[in-house]
Amino acid sequence: MTSPQPRLGPGVLDELDRRLAPADAELAARYPGDAGGRQPVHTVYVPADRMTPRVTLEWGTSALTALATNAPTAAVLAAATRTDQALVDAVLPGVLAKLEREPVEDLRIDFEDGYGPRPDEAEDADAAGAARALAAALAGAAPPPCSGLRVRSLEAVTRRRGLRTLDLFLGALLASTALPAGFVVTLPKVTDVRQVEAMALVCARLEEAHGLAEGRLRFELQVETPQSILAADGTATVARMVQAAGGRCAGLHYGTYDYSAALGIAAAYQSLEHPAADHAKAVMQVAAAGTGVRLSDGSTNVLPVGDPAAVRAAWRLHARLVRRSLERGLWQGWDLHPAQLPTRYLATYAFFREGLPAAAARLRAYAERTAGGVLDEPATAQALAGFMARGLDCGALTEAEVSEHTGLDRAAVDTFARRPGGG
Repeated sequence: MTSPQPRLGPGVLDELDRRLAPADAELAARYPGDAGGRQPVHTVYVPADRMTPRVTLEWGTSALTALATNAPTAAVLAAATRTDQALVDAVLPGVLAKLEREPVEDLRIDFEDGYGPRPDEAEDADAAGAARALAAALAGAAPPPCSGLRVRSLEAVTRRRGLRTLDLFLGALLASTALPAGFVVTLPKVTDVRQVEAMALVCARLEEAHGLAEGRLRFELQVETPQSILAADGTATVARMVQAAGGRCAGLHYGTYDYSAALGIAAAYQSLEHPAADHAKAVMQVAAAGTGVRLSDGSTNVLPVGDPAAVRAAWRLHARLVRRSLERGLWQGWDLHPAQLPTRYLATYAFFREGLPAAAARLRAYAERTAGGVLDEPATAQALAGFMARGLDCGALTEAEVSEHTGLDRAAVDTFARRPGGG
C-alpha cells in the first residue's frame, strides 16, 4: 500500500508563514514568559522616616522575640496556627534559621500611605537618608535580596512630589552604591494607562540623568482602584497597563484596603478573601499570564500585637491567608509588622514541605519519560519544577532533598522550570 502524501505544497505553507509572521512576532513580544530568577515570598513596607541600616536585622529580632513570647514551643505554635504538629516540627528549625539569616526578602521603603504628608524639606531629607540607609543595609548583615521604594502616585496632586523623591533617592543611593539587583519602584493608585506610559518615560529619563543602563529601572503597579481593573469602555485596564509599560513592569500588587474601600465595602469586611478581592486578583492573574509580570497579594491589617491570645488569633488568620494565596498561585504578599514574619515563613515552608512528595514524584516520572524520548505534558512539568524552584529559593526546601526526591540537581530543575540562570 502506498503511503499517503501531503497535498499542501510548500507555497501554501510559505503563505501561511507570511500571513502569521506578524501574529508570531506580537505573541513573542507581548508574552515572553517568565524571565527566570527569584520571586520574593513577601514585600515588607517600612516608612521612610523609620528606615535604618539595621532594619532587616531589627525585624528578624522582633519576629524571634514574638515567637519566644507567644509560642515558646512548636506545640503552642501548631495549636495557635491550626497547623499539623508534625509539619510544624519539620519546618520550624528552618523558619528560625530564616529569621536569623534572611528575615526580609523584599524591602520596600514607603513614601506613600505609610509615610504620610510631610513638608518638602522633611521629605527631601528622608529621601536622601533612606537611600543611604538602604546602601548600608545592603552592605551589612542579612541584606534583603530585593529592595526599592514606593513613591506617591502620578495623580496631579502628588505627581511632582513623588518624582522629586524618586530622583533624590536614586541620586543618594547611587552616590553610595551601584543600583542593587532586584531594585524596583512601586507606583500606587494607578487609574489610567497613560500614567503607566508616563512612568516608563520617567524611568528612561532617570536612567539618562543618573547614568544607568537603558531598561535598568523597573516598576510595579499597585492595583488598588476599580479603574485599574475595568475601564470606562469595559476593557480590562490592567492588561493594557502591562503592555503600556514597555517591558518595565515587574509586578502587579493587589492593594486590599484602597480597592475594597473604593467599591464601598464596609471596613469590617475588607479582606484578601472578599469575593471582590478574588475577582480583581483573577483579572490580574489572567492579564499577567505569560508576560513575565509577577503577582503579589496584598496585606492584612490584623496585626499580631497585644496579649498572647490576640497575637495567636492574628497569627491564625495570617497563616490561613498566606496559605490561601499560595494555593491560588499568588506566591507573594505584603507584611506590615515584624510579628507577621513567623507565620509568613511557617505557612510558606509548610506549603512547600507538604507538597514536596507528590510534586517530586510527578516530576521524577516525567523526567524519566523524557530521558526515553517521551515529551508529554511539558506545561505540567514546568509547573512542578517551578514549585521546586520556588521552595529552594525561599529556603523551604534544600537542594539535597529535592535531588533525593526527583533525581535532579538544581540546574536540571531550573531547566524544566524554564528559568534562565536559575536562582
